[in-house]
Amino acid sequence: MSNIRITKQFSFETGHALYGYDGKCRNVHGHSYKLSVTVIGTPISQSDNVKFGMVIDFGDLKKIVKAEIVDVFDHATVFNKNTPHVELAKELSDRGHNVLLVDYQPTSEMMVIDFAEKIKKHLPSNITLFSLKLQETDSSFAEWYASDNKE
Repeated sequence: MSNIRITKQFSFETGHALYGYDGKCRNVHGHSYKLSVTVIGTPISQSDNVKFGMVIDFGDLKKIVKAEIVDVFDHATVFNKNTPHVELAKELSDRGHNVLLVDYQPTSEMMVIDFAEKIKKHLPSNITLFSLKLQETDSSFAEWYASDNKE
C-alpha cells in the first residue's frame, strides 16, 4: 500500500526574547505561531480496525501535539535558561506569569528542533514524523524535515 502524508495545523500564542541578539527581538515580544505537523505512514488495511483507512487518527495526532507543544507553549514566555534572562523569568514567574525556561535560544529554528524531538517520542511505531513548519509571522517560518536530519 502507498505511503501517505497527513498534516494537522495548530496555533498558539507565545512570548520570547533573544538574549544577545542585535535587533528588536532582544526585547520581550510575542508571536501568533502556526505549527504544521506532517506525518507519513501506510493507511490501516484491517477492515475490522476502527481506524481502517487512516494513517493516524487526526484526533490522536492532536492529543500528542497539544500535550507536548500547544498546552506547554501557549500563553507562555520562553527564555533561554543559560542567560541572564533567567532573572527576568524568575521575576515574572513570581508575579504569576507562565514562564518556560529552555536550554536553547528560543528562535523558531531551535523551537522547531525541540518540537520535532518531543513529537517523535510519542508517535506510534508505524508512523514517522515527516516535517514541521513553525510560522511566527505571515512571511517568516522555520521548517524541519526528517530527510534533512537522518541520524
